[in-house]
Amino acid sequence: MITRLSAASVHGVTGYEVHVEVDAYQVQDSSRISIVGLPDTAIKESTQRVLAAISNSQFLRPDSMIVTVNLAPADLKKQGPGFDLAIALGIEIAVQQNHKDIPKAMRRSCPTELEDWCIIGELGLDGGLRPTRGILPLAIAAKERGKKYLMLPEANAAEAALVTGIAIYPVRTLTEAWDTLLHRDKLESIQPPARLTDPSFPVDFDEVKGQPYARRALEIAAAGGHNLLMCGSPGSGKSMLSSRLPSILPLMTQEEQLEASKIHSVCGTLPQGSGLLEYRPFRAPHHTISDIGLMGGGSKISPGEISLAHHGVLFLDELPEFHRRTLETLRQPLESGSITISRASGSLEFPCSFMLLAAMNPCPCGYLGDPTHRCRCSPADVLRYRKKISGPLLDRFDILIEVPPVAPAALLDKPEGESSAAIRARVIAARARQQARYKNSNCSCNARLSSKQLREHCPLTESQKSLLLAACEQFGLSARAFDRILRVARSIADLAGRDQMQDNDIFEAIQLRSFEKQLRD
Repeated sequence: MITRLSAASVHGVTGYEVHVEVDAYQVQDSSRISIVGLPDTAIKESTQRVLAAISNSQFLRPDSMIVTVNLAPADLKKQGPGFDLAIALGIEIAVQQNHKDIPKAMRRSCPTELEDWCIIGELGLDGGLRPTRGILPLAIAAKERGKKYLMLPEANAAEAALVTGIAIYPVRTLTEAWDTLLHRDKLESIQPPARLTDPSFPVDFDEVKGQPYARRALEIAAAGGHNLLMCGSPGSGKSMLSSRLPSILPLMTQEEQLEASKIHSVCGTLPQGSGLLEYRPFRAPHHTISDIGLMGGGSKISPGEISLAHHGVLFLDELPEFHRRTLETLRQPLESGSITISRASGSLEFPCSFMLLAAMNPCPCGYLGDPTHRCRCSPADVLRYRKKISGPLLDRFDILIEVPPVAPAALLDKPEGESSAAIRARVIAARARQQARYKNSNCSCNARLSSKQLREHCPLTESQKSLLLAACEQFGLSARAFDRILRVARSIADLAGRDQMQDNDIFEAIQLRSFEKQLRD
């Protein structure tokens, strides 16, 4: 008699159902367990973990039996130790049903009606269950396949509880898992956690002294989801300002939380004790990062930093210090909001819709234009340094600003700026206007407007057209930069609560991009 249970596995960041079929029959003086269905090394090694867990949980071992475990569909590669629990339960049920020499006193009641269950978990040698990566997409897959109940390690319970419409039963040991299958009606599944409504951040904009121009630029960037590049000498506050950007962004919607949390679940980077990302991701990789680390890939294709920043912020400090080839790979994902990784084994698509925030020095020594320090770089050194950032990549930034040094006297004053909560309230109001305006399209914010949508939602007066044409001629702006100025102007108007852009909005948007000419020259 074949025992059938259901588990799940992850392909990219998407879960799919895996059928665990166990066939066992008794033989004389030999025993063997075989796992088929394209298992990876971690699954092949599970036979030793499963046998030790069965023995240490006082279950019957499959001695004098030939056991075959099939993981279907057989044409998809199965990865990870998350099948241990389903395999162990399947083997024990098969032993109880097919071993003829078990004394009646040692036989257990076997679970029935297993078709409604999805079972996931890694076993330790003592029969305890360990947390498993990728639980969120696995739970979503189980629900989509019509499963009513999901059994998993207790450490993953909060993460799985985010998925409604399927009952979650966390367990700590193999024994608890067996009892749960037998007595489900006497147990209660866990409830979904409450969503965060009152955010609390470790840093705040009211700690920033000076830099009103940079603060304004960050507020506009947050309001429209725009990419921003800051250039300034060391100590001018670029990193301090950047670290506070998440504190003025609106909280993620429930759909955005699930999408972002799925990626972090697969990578094992969800915060401990939490089943989801409560705040927008803020990723700040070091400039020595490789192409694969930034974009994703590897022998076992996994998401990179740009996908981990999905619905959040990717901060690249010391931008020219990154490998030029690595930076150039950003161009296509910034436009499409997704990246496709292709390998000989197949291709996977990962979402990567993020705000790009970058900072750089004006020259290799960092003090070009600084009134208090002498720059020791030659013109050739400055040109070589800035040429590490290509024109097409600069075109992907909506806002490019210079961050001047803060005067020492300002550092002794008390902070005078607004709090993050006050700025965030204006940003949320601006985003609400955008959501109402674009409710019948797939656009989520001004930075995602297509050229066609720009013409529809950003009509220009004759004076505004003249202003834009003059700016394009003076600063040598490309067609892409032209559109980005319009998007920024639309965000400035939204912050002011205006339906129609004014000339001042266009002028401010041009100012927020005028520094591009200095970087190119």
